[in-house]
Amino acid sequence: MFTLTEVASLNDIQPTYRILKPWWDVFMDYLGIVMLMLAIFSGTMQLTKDQVVCLPILEQTPEGSGGFLGSQPLDPADNFWRKENAIGEQAAPLMAKRPPNSITPTIHFTQSPTFGQPLPTGVRTKLDFQQYVFVNQMCYHVALPWYSKYFPYLALIHTIVLMVSSNFWFKYPKTSSKVEHFVSILGKCFESPWTTKALSETACEDSEENKQRLAGASSLLKHLSTCSEEGSPNQSAQMLTKSGVTFSAEKLVSEIPSMTILDKKDGEQAKALFEKVRKFRAHVEDSDLIYRLYAIQTVIKTVKFILILCYTMTFVASINFNHVCEPEIKHLTGYVKFHCTHNMAFMLKKLLVCYIVLICVYGVICIYTLFWLFRRPLKEYSFEKVREESSFSDIPDVKNDFAFLLHMVDQYDQLYSKRFGVFLSEVSENKLREISLNHEWTFEKLRQHVTRNTQDKLELHLFMLSGVPDAVFDLTDLEILKLELIPEAKMTAKISQMINLQELHLYHCPAKVEQNAFIFLCDNLRCLHVKFTDVAEIPSWVYLLKNLRELYLVGNLNSENNKLIGLESLRDLRHLKILHLKSNLTKVPTNITDLSPHLLRLVIHNDGTKLVVLNTLKKMINLAELELHNCELERIPHAIFSLNNLQELDLKSNNIRTIEEVISFQHLKRLVCLKLWYNKIISIPLSISHVKNLELLHFSHNKLESLPSSLFALLKLRYLDVSHNSITVIPPEVGFLQNLQHFSIAGNKVEVVPKQLFKCAMLRTLCLSHNCITSIPEKIGHLSQLTHLELKGNCLDRLPVQLGLCNLLRRSCLVVEDHLFESLPIEVKENINQEASVSFANGCKCLSEGR
Repeated sequence: MFTLTEVASLNDIQPTYRILKPWWDVFMDYLGIVMLMLAIFSGTMQLTKDQVVCLPILEQTPEGSGGFLGSQPLDPADNFWRKENAIGEQAAPLMAKRPPNSITPTIHFTQSPTFGQPLPTGVRTKLDFQQYVFVNQMCYHVALPWYSKYFPYLALIHTIVLMVSSNFWFKYPKTSSKVEHFVSILGKCFESPWTTKALSETACEDSEENKQRLAGASSLLKHLSTCSEEGSPNQSAQMLTKSGVTFSAEKLVSEIPSMTILDKKDGEQAKALFEKVRKFRAHVEDSDLIYRLYAIQTVIKTVKFILILCYTMTFVASINFNHVCEPEIKHLTGYVKFHCTHNMAFMLKKLLVCYIVLICVYGVICIYTLFWLFRRPLKEYSFEKVREESSFSDIPDVKNDFAFLLHMVDQYDQLYSKRFGVFLSEVSENKLREISLNHEWTFEKLRQHVTRNTQDKLELHLFMLSGVPDAVFDLTDLEILKLELIPEAKMTAKISQMINLQELHLYHCPAKVEQNAFIFLCDNLRCLHVKFTDVAEIPSWVYLLKNLRELYLVGNLNSENNKLIGLESLRDLRHLKILHLKSNLTKVPTNITDLSPHLLRLVIHNDGTKLVVLNTLKKMINLAELELHNCELERIPHAIFSLNNLQELDLKSNNIRTIEEVISFQHLKRLVCLKLWYNKIISIPLSISHVKNLELLHFSHNKLESLPSSLFALLKLRYLDVSHNSITVIPPEVGFLQNLQHFSIAGNKVEVVPKQLFKCAMLRTLCLSHNCITSIPEKIGHLSQLTHLELKGNCLDRLPVQLGLCNLLRRSCLVVEDHLFESLPIEVKENINQEASVSFANGCKCLSEGR
């Protein structure tokens, strides 16, 4: 036999699961325990006390027989004592063997009228004790209705089924894991210090935030109205609406003190909770298995209640104290009928009535549960009330099993859902990241990351952080700020402290700006670099920076999306001088012409996508510099010949094979720099001599085999680079270039260096490396301005001693094999090894880089 504790364990759940038990489930659990106790009590009583006592029913003999059927009349007095002794002898052993709870027939005696002796009265049955026991057992199974015998067991089975049904969703593997995970996360969210801080901060934030929003908005509109230089006074205000610019709604200046006090350990735990909640939500919202299982088990309990009530009410009337039994054992006892009594009938009836009452209450609660389940959609949960009471207006509504679990928790305590909602808010997560970030990135740590770049400017590069640390805005001497892969970057009003900031880099960083921060950037920012994957990542406030001088956009701006670039808003960048587009354009955006009055430099770097339409360039009348890199151009675009103010043209890394159109450059009187490097040009046309104003010419990395003599008619040339081609001869006409300062023919097939080359007295850089040169003329000593010489990779066996006459040449700028240098006389080597002055070293470096 099992104990009550063992059976009750079927209804046990982990204490932490109680938050998912609404009042009706708790009430039904207690009802189940009471019904279980009632069933076990009834079963115990039935096993120990239940029995039936039967006596035969004597049928009367025919009239005048003087007795009863199945019995004999009493004998005369002379036989009395004999029969009395016989009865005593038979009864003695039976009395000794009878069970303690058996019923012993009692024989009453009276005074004999004849002899004065007592005589027995009543009816003799002639049944011994064993026969009575047999009759009792037979009638227990024949006369009693089945419900009287099995009611305790049925009640026990029904109760166990109801208990299992109530808690099956906690035990089923596919739902128990989700429930366990949810309860674990919910408990941690409820106890997290971040929850308390986030909710307590809400009340004191609202009033201050609203004031600052109004103040910031008024100052922004005032600034835009006063700084407008063109158009109506309302023009600047209207461009905010047209461009759809939105500013950060976070508070502007300082954090609430309570929010800044958070232990690092608590912060890390809170960040882990945000990640767990995000993953759990994605996992649970995909299905409604928990909801369906709970509804099914409730329906099963309701059907079970109706079934139990129906058959129990039918059989309750069959439990009686008296029964007539006909066991068909006349051949064993001599009697047909027996009158039996059931000693447990009264108690069983009372217990059954109690059981029916409990079942009715249980059923009413089940019906209420069904009403609650289907009265409203439990697969949707709204945090509208939490959003109204807190500053976390971005808490999303949830659905399916996630929503159902939250509805269940609300029946326990709505505070759990309110605290849980904090970890569904991106605003809350961003605030936590901000606090943790400020703990980690202090002013001292940021100062250690500040570097000085090649332009001698102070620069700070922040990479893959959760936000921009507040201490950044305390670096008042910072000139360049680079933010890369910071998805939640935000510029606060404190940026106005960075009075030296002029250049900002946003690499995959859709930064938000507060209103006062935008005013500062609008007035002070000069250069902006934006790298993005999708055009939507470009912050809309970029197109309102009225004092911006340089804008660099790097990302996907193909023909399908370039209408969304917002270039129609570039007209407001009235001081923009340089526009750099590194993308995959197929045509030059038409709206770029709005910049034509003031744009001086346009750079388009494609990724190999062919740039087909360039007619827009004709309208860029003030353009001074144009770069079209890697645009798959096959010829020089004709639109370029309309740019009368063009000074520099760079067509690097295209597929240009012929440049017959170069004669048209003679109409571009201001063109001084032409870069056609990294193409497939086979020859330079003779007509190049007509472009007389050229000063810098780049033909490196092409397929040139010769240099036309007309090339050296460009007497203004100061820089000529024809390196990495297949040139075999340097024409002697090179001596005509008296202004030549840089000449590079490295990586060709030249065998002889003409002496006329050394008539170029202004030459400062000479690159002859990686050719087939066997000797260097002694006239190299005439190059008194020479500061950089490359001879490595040739067939030289010695160097001319006249190198010592090049007073400005130093060893660091002499690129030659060590053994050749060692072959020079000692005095020449000592002269060359002397340390150059700072000015000469810098000049050498600049010329070597080839501008």
